[in-house]
Amino acid sequence: MPRHNRRGRVEPRPVPALWSNRVTGPGGGDFEMRPVTADRAHKRYTCPHCMGPIAPGVAHVVAWPRHDPESRRHWHSGCWHRAARTRG
Repeated sequence: MPRHNRRGRVEPRPVPALWSNRVTGPGGGDFEMRPVTADRAHKRYTCPHCMGPIAPGVAHVVAWPRHDPESRRHWHSGCWHRAARTRG
């Protein structure tokens, strides 16, 4: 009869602080924001602030409201910082 290895339940590990960057975003809301390096930027996106293209190979940021990850958007780094300074 084969032996069954039963592993105990593994509790999910907290997200490392390096990956979790909670910031105050546009309108003063709580956002998660992560930088995307140029070598990891493989697709074309449209920045929601200036509506300009973010070309593949261009470093930028991805941000979303803290409690709504489905609203994740890719922003030019400068556009994100300008928009985040606007409160309300």
